[in-house]
Amino acid sequence: MGKSINAKELIAKRYGKEGSKEREEFRENAFANYFGEIIKNRRKELNMSQERLAEKVGKKRPYISRIENGEDIRLSNFSLIANALGLSIQLTVE
Repeated sequence: MGKSINAKELIAKRYGKEGSKEREEFRENAFANYFGEIIKNRRKELNMSQERLAEKVGKKRPYISRIENGEDIRLSNFSLIANALGLSIQLTVE
């Protein structure tokens, strides 16, 4: 039987050690994809088209598509979109 590997070791092997440029890029992309999925799932729960969401937040449909596909999003735009979808954002201090 082969040696087992945990998630932290796998991520470090593929994307570099914590604090490295490669690891930070991976983390940023992971968050962008995660937020995009939240937005897409909520929009679909509400039976709302990308076009309608775009109208509600004063953006164009391709922008909503890019966000749902994991393109980076500005916090101000994320807040607008979250509000339009009835989502709340909570910030905590660690």
